[in-house]
Amino acid sequence: MTTDGAGAIPRSLLPSPLVALFTMRERARTMMRTAFPRRRARLTLTRTPEELDAVFRGSLVDAAIVDLAGAQEETWRAAALAREFPSVPFFGLTALRAAEASAVSQCASLDFADVLVESVDDAVARDIVLRSGFSTRFNLALAQPPETLGLAAPLQRSAWQCIVAWSGRPVRTQLLADALGVTREHLSRSFAAEGAPNLKRVIDLVRLIAAAELAKNPGYDVRDVAEVLDFASSSHLSSTAQRVVGMKPASLARLRAVDLIDRFSRGHARSRG
Repeated sequence: MTTDGAGAIPRSLLPSPLVALFTMRERARTMMRTAFPRRRARLTLTRTPEELDAVFRGSLVDAAIVDLAGAQEETWRAAALAREFPSVPFFGLTALRAAEASAVSQCASLDFADVLVESVDDAVARDIVLRSGFSTRFNLALAQPPETLGLAAPLQRSAWQCIVAWSGRPVRTQLLADALGVTREHLSRSFAAEGAPNLKRVIDLVRLIAAAELAKNPGYDVRDVAEVLDFASSSHLSSTAQRVVGMKPASLARLRAVDLIDRFSRGHARSRG
């Protein structure tokens, strides 16, 4: 089975990274459609700051690109969302003319990750953007299961990497089993062997780690985080947090991944029955 650096799940089975583009120019839209073909990413086009904000509240955004050409008030309202959603890298798009130097400087002051230059970065724009994307950084940070979880067997570690590859979005046990070439029953039984956590509990733990990261964004409240990560409701997120780490979702923002894993390991790793 071929993989793409995301555990044992082929890229075709993974959710596509979502890139949000703010622009009113057809040239910019054409460039970005070429850079992010449907088989590699989902490109969402927006024309107003309100539309861009709505994308963040409806889906897990991996990166945002703001077209700086002829920057006006609306451009900077869109760019200012970088301060509302610091977990997601923002990129400027510019022709890098002398007149746009101040716009590039403004992007730096808003903590943009980088600036893409038209006709210079066209061929590498996707790599530049996605290597800094939320999902990529999430996967790298959790590439290996923490020792406290006791996931030492090859199947356990491969399953962990598959779960992490979904970056906090829901993943079905059957999909993991199919990707790993085993039955769902065998995966669940083997994953929890030798006192290791239940598989479904670990899936929920990874989802809560993503929720904690998103909750640190000033632009999100608990309801937004639940929506972005496809929890059934904010109440579902709340009950999951209570069950898996013993805390309310409002407290997630102040904890690091290591803190959540520690709480999980100290009494919430296995479900009843």
